[in-house]
Amino acid sequence: MSERVRRTDRMEGIVHHLGLALGGRPGAAFAARLMLPVSNDTLLRVVRRRARSRTDPLVVIGVDDWAFRRNHRYGTIICDLERRRIVKLLPDREIGTVAAWLAAHPGIRVVSRDRGGGYGEAAARALPDAIQVADRWHLMENASGAFLEAVSKSMKPIRAGLGATFVDPKLLTCAERRQYGGYLRREKTNAIVTKLAANGVSIKEIARRTGRSRKLVRLIVRGQRTDMFRTRQGSLDPHLPFLDAQWEAGCRNGAELWRRLRALGFGGSERVVREWTTRRRRSERITSAQLCRPPSARTTARLMTRKRDQLTRTETLTVAAIEEGVPTLAEARTLVDRFQSIVRRKAEADLDPWLKDTGSSLIASFARAITKDFAAVRAAATEQWSSGQTEGHVNRLKLIKRQMYGSAKLDLLEARLIGAP
Repeated sequence: MSERVRRTDRMEGIVHHLGLALGGRPGAAFAARLMLPVSNDTLLRVVRRRARSRTDPLVVIGVDDWAFRRNHRYGTIICDLERRRIVKLLPDREIGTVAAWLAAHPGIRVVSRDRGGGYGEAAARALPDAIQVADRWHLMENASGAFLEAVSKSMKPIRAGLGATFVDPKLLTCAERRQYGGYLRREKTNAIVTKLAANGVSIKEIARRTGRSRKLVRLIVRGQRTDMFRTRQGSLDPHLPFLDAQWEAGCRNGAELWRRLRALGFGGSERVVREWTTRRRRSERITSAQLCRPPSARTTARLMTRKRDQLTRTETLTVAAIEEGVPTLAEARTLVDRFQSIVRRKAEADLDPWLKDTGSSLIASFARAITKDFAAVRAAATEQWSSGQTEGHVNRLKLIKRQMYGSAKLDLLEARLIGAP
């Protein structure tokens, strides 16, 4: 050991591990308690100096993105799935950057990725012979999202099936009334654009006449602008059975109902309960057809995808009415269930029949996206690899980045992640 070194190798190792685990200032504060005075700058210098890149040959990797600053700037994390550790952080998620790094590692045989971010194109460009595996969790999530979109597009026939084509603004909360006003304005715009398109007017001309953007006009013409009005779940919803029972028993005073609810643990304000009593009095003067409030698109999707033995009697009747009134939505739910079952069971042979059955369904766009990425989706049903541990490493990265208040440079962030045992 050199005469000018002020720390032994063992002490240097302790300083290094303190820097890896805690970073600069927290590590320096903890080192002082251990009677090892060291500055925060020295801790970070040691972490950077002792950083070593992984040199083991890579065969199976996982690729995902992570946010320097959400919705503004993203990077790429690359993990060795065989050894369960991070091997590289890239400064962005551009296709060229990822492809250049992959091309420098021709030994890679399997790339596990999600279905966005351009990683599939980068892998195909740099490693054309490698097997790409779509992440199974993201496939399940995408299928659920496709069904929710189908429910959103079907809200009008759902309301018709439930006998709730009329909405009385007096029965809505203040926030819902504002939202309902916006919904009516959007419906008026949709009707105008649809009528012009039916008369053969071009999208450019419709945009000029209505003052709307071409993108919005195109969405309306294609039927992709979904019904956006929905009633939201409020803080009173879990307590509605109790309130109904108290109301039927003769308690009609809002303040008294609020006091009784508060004794049961309700944390909302008295004003919320008073507004409910006002709407309840109005509802008693309105017909049952006007009183019916259909569930929101998200609630409808949740009810239709839950097991029937987990639904209440009212929910079961609601789902039955929706399925009878909108059979195409029931078909979409069945197709989503089939796809998720294929992913769970890894039944690769069932993918082709499923794709044939989705041709004219409400989730046809989701099926087309699966067709475009069919090789990776099929590999998800045959290969053992997935991006679960990559997502776990992303969570570790977020923890360390936030521990350094989001101001760590890429080399320090990589040194702390790769240097940790």
